[in-house]
Amino acid sequence: MCRSIKTLRPPVTEQVGDDDIRAAALQYVRKVSGFHHPAAHNQAAFDEAVDAVTAATTQLLANLVIRGTGTRRSA
Repeated sequence: MCRSIKTLRPPVTEQVGDDDIRAAALQYVRKVSGFHHPAAHNQAAFDEAVDAVTAATTQLLANLVIRGTGTRRSA
């Protein structure tokens, strides 16, 4: 869907920080909404969506079990 969002799980990307996760969430919300910079009357909804996608992505990455290691990613 959005080719500029990079894979954030090991072993593809070893060092993933909160900024990386938020940047991916922002790209996703921009793509889905069609807005790079939302108008003032849409800003709160846009920011809420970025926060929700960031939280969901953080949870997903924390709960993934990497094949061959049997361990979860440390968030």
